[in-house]
Amino acid sequence: MSEFDLIQRYFTRPTPSAELGVGDDAALLRIAAGMELAVSTDMLVSGTHFFPDADPFLLGHKTLAVNLSDLAAMGATPRWATLALSLPQVDEAWLAAFSRGFFALAEQYGVELVGGDTTRGPLNLSITIMGEVPTGAALRRDAARAGDDIWVSGTLGDAALALAHMQRHIILPTEVFAACAARLHQPQPRVELGVQLRGLAHSAIDVSDGLLADLGHILACSRLGAEIQLDALPVCDFLRGHLAEAALLRCALAGGDDYELCFTAPLVHRAEILQCASTLALPLTRIGKVTEEPGCKVYGSDGSELHIKESGYDHFQA
Repeated sequence: MSEFDLIQRYFTRPTPSAELGVGDDAALLRIAAGMELAVSTDMLVSGTHFFPDADPFLLGHKTLAVNLSDLAAMGATPRWATLALSLPQVDEAWLAAFSRGFFALAEQYGVELVGGDTTRGPLNLSITIMGEVPTGAALRRDAARAGDDIWVSGTLGDAALALAHMQRHIILPTEVFAACAARLHQPQPRVELGVQLRGLAHSAIDVSDGLLADLGHILACSRLGAEIQLDALPVCDFLRGHLAEAALLRCALAGGDDYELCFTAPLVHRAEILQCASTLALPLTRIGKVTEEPGCKVYGSDGSELHIKESGYDHFQA
């Protein structure tokens, strides 16, 4: 099978919202009036972001999901994507499953694949995602304000728990591992939440490398600090009730792959944010506040400051 046959068979779909999609040197896109284009690129590398024998359907889902999560953190509505694949060989069963997983999620969020590239090499997957957000309404990392509440969606640490089990660091009960593994392999991007937070939140980021690391980006860009309450962190019952505090700290504060949103918002919007939680049937939890003093402090149940060694994943310091 040639490169172009591969693209035509597995990755060419109608693109009604694009002037021109897959098949030319570049796509042609129409941006709605009064909108800004939000663009993000992420790469998933075999052996770094996923195991080489990962289920290709779930991998197709996750490849797109992690990019949709970036748009969610900006409050943008997803529109288009390009996909670049480096493949060791043409495995048609793998490609069929991967593309099914990819397009199932793409159709859920109205994303059109409008271009990309394929080449032979170690398995690498790279997506550039594009979305629209009303001019001036994007959620940015540099817009937090002192006194803001700090919120997170969903639960933290589930994906890290699943990975720890797969790496044989811990043994989880079967039902707990199944739930955590779903969070690791098939994360749900919080696109609807990001859109609803326009005008409510000051800043936002998706939690991909660990809460402390990602919240730290907001604090650094906004030149502010934070106070976090350990007991407020939303975690699964197993992590809260069956593991030592060190595991709780490591999974909930420094574990990656959650793809939940962490955002800051003024106190006056608390009721509206809780209404968003009800509307979306998605837990939203206040975990602390933004402070003038730089740095992020974490406090235990007794009110004492905890000293955290790990903050999250860094590709060049792992």
